[in-house]
Amino acid sequence: MAATRRLTTAQAIIAFLKNQYVERDGKTNPFFSGALGIFGHGNVAGIGQALQQNPDFPYILVRNEQSAVHMAAGHAKMSNRMRTFVCTSSIGPGATNMITGAALATINRLPVLLLPGDIFARRNVAPVLQQLETPHTQDIGVNDCFKPVSRYWDRIYRPEQIITALPEAMRVLTSPAETGTVTLALPQDVQAEAYDFPAELFRRRVWLVRRPRPDAVSLQRAVAAIRRSRKPFIVAGGGVLYSEASQALARFTAQTGIPVGETQAGKGALAYDHPQCVGAVGATGTLAANRLAREADLVIGVGTRYSDFTTASMTAFQNPKVRFVNINVAEFDAAKASATALVADARQALEQLAGALKGYRVSAGHAAQITRLKAAWEAEVDRLFHLESKPLPAQSAVIGAIWEACGPRDVLVSAAGSHPGDFHKLWRTHTPNSYHIEYGYSCMGYEIPGAMGVKLADLNREVIAFVGDGTYLMMPSEILTSVQEGIKLIIVVADNHGFASIGALSQSLGSGGFGTRFRMRGRKTKQLDGAYLPVDFVANAASLGAHAIKAANLDEFRLALKKAKAMDRTTVIVVETEREVRVPGYEAWWDVAVAEVSEMTSVRKARAAYAKARRKERHHL
Repeated sequence: MAATRRLTTAQAIIAFLKNQYVERDGKTNPFFSGALGIFGHGNVAGIGQALQQNPDFPYILVRNEQSAVHMAAGHAKMSNRMRTFVCTSSIGPGATNMITGAALATINRLPVLLLPGDIFARRNVAPVLQQLETPHTQDIGVNDCFKPVSRYWDRIYRPEQIITALPEAMRVLTSPAETGTVTLALPQDVQAEAYDFPAELFRRRVWLVRRPRPDAVSLQRAVAAIRRSRKPFIVAGGGVLYSEASQALARFTAQTGIPVGETQAGKGALAYDHPQCVGAVGATGTLAANRLAREADLVIGVGTRYSDFTTASMTAFQNPKVRFVNINVAEFDAAKASATALVADARQALEQLAGALKGYRVSAGHAAQITRLKAAWEAEVDRLFHLESKPLPAQSAVIGAIWEACGPRDVLVSAAGSHPGDFHKLWRTHTPNSYHIEYGYSCMGYEIPGAMGVKLADLNREVIAFVGDGTYLMMPSEILTSVQEGIKLIIVVADNHGFASIGALSQSLGSGGFGTRFRMRGRKTKQLDGAYLPVDFVANAASLGAHAIKAANLDEFRLALKKAKAMDRTTVIVVETEREVRVPGYEAWWDVAVAEVSEMTSVRKARAAYAKARRKERHHL
């Protein structure tokens, strides 16, 4: 008779997760770094009790369930998807708080396992507190909301169902092509029920993260397309980093001379001073990358999903003869833009292409253009890093001060606002994984918990989270978690009295920044045009246990950064920035629809410009 272990469903889940490992390139490590969450009815007596009796599977108490998922996603991204956390919640609002984080992880192709509590499977005590009732079925609840934002979803009605559900969850989580959020909804009664589980379920399992190679026919066609091209251009996406293919990309571009533009997720794929690295591409791209992309007759996408920011809303590639070669582990992404698709691991594909392209190199004239554009761009970065503005410093100068204070392995974290675009253009990366901008979902509130996940992936690296005042006000509570866990962060709060990014967008659309400034309501006008809100960010951060510093100018800001680096706990630096002094756009556009009819002259003018710009949008067929 086969050996069994009598455990509750929750105990069995934790016992299983503790024994899951991943292997790539001969290196093996535990896949789960522990659990994150908040206990309530629905998980306290199930998953909570199971974690309590497994102290070797660390549990971190967060202040918001959404933050837990952000922390797990940040950890997975920094670990090149080879590690993640489990996130647990109570039923009802605790569970639905995780939906935003679930969407973020799936959109960014990051593995996260969610274990939300659910209503009673046996139903006789329904409706329970926080239960959503539906008159046409009893088989629905708020956790069904996770279905569209999960790569795998299941509801566990009986203990023995985890015997098949857990391996399926791991299959998806460890698949480079399929990974994202996995949700296992756990009814609170089922979590606490005992069952004689087969002991084999809890053996050590090692999941191989494969490196698929391109098929011979597709490789041959890609090689032919590259050899025919005169102005090829590489778009390096996050897949380069996840595949740990940076060195392969550096060798390939040095061999061929093909320039590389980086997406937000792919920035850092090449060191900024690599001769072929021309920086960010797309709506938040550099002048060098955008000009080369516009003229390219062949675009080689490596690990990119071609978001609208990367393609400048399908206006970036204007050569009428442009064609695409895409390298991606996901066939869905590899096939985009009617490309020659290499469904393969980025490192494997680049190495095979390099071998097949010996003797090929871009022309001397094109190489000279790349060098000239790169040098001009680096001069522009220097100008913006030292831009003088009065009375407050420009955001680009604040970014320059941070960059000058950072070491080559320090990690920058951000997600939403005007600064991700500025960082994409200006930040000079030295090493892979030192630039961590969440821009698949661009989620306000990601930065601080995401930075904690990054730090937990490598405690020896300094982590700087850059947040706007709007983002800070949304979710500062995880500062307390960083203090609780001794996770030292440097958090820079750029105070520009509102939503500067959307304010600038609103102005460009003719709406004048309506509803984007943090102001009191005027007694006479009844509009939000009174005095600025009296927010004391320093006092708030200090109340959460952080060391807090107010910097009145750039000199004080530089000194504050130096102090923060010497501190052994989280430090928050608050600096006011000049809202209207912005980094320019560089021959790129982003499609945001403007009202087709309006009584406002400014809107009508913006609509006319919008209609003209839309004419450049292309279908790449």
